[in-house]
Amino acid sequence: MTKAYWIARVDVRDSERYKDYVSTAKPAFERYGANFIARGGTADAVEGQGRARNVIIEFETMQHALDCYNSPEYQAAKAIRQTVADGEIVIVEGV
Repeated sequence: MTKAYWIARVDVRDSERYKDYVSTAKPAFERYGANFIARGGTADAVEGQGRARNVIIEFETMQHALDCYNSPEYQAAKAIRQTVADGEIVIVEGV
């Protein structure tokens, strides 16, 4: 099966409340077998507008990645994230 990835680029406005997002999202990530490939750390935006935080999460399949995003657990976390951070998430299928 082909793996899939969430690629998230985020600027956190409230780091204390962002921790609430992380803890609320954790059950969804565990349920769908998320594997964090990159989370924060040093990044160099060599083209285009960069964001302060970059995250890559691997899933076993595209369906797992989509189901995780659409799960009630993650949607509750997303509601928190949208109040404390700006960013984008794209879900891509691997090769």
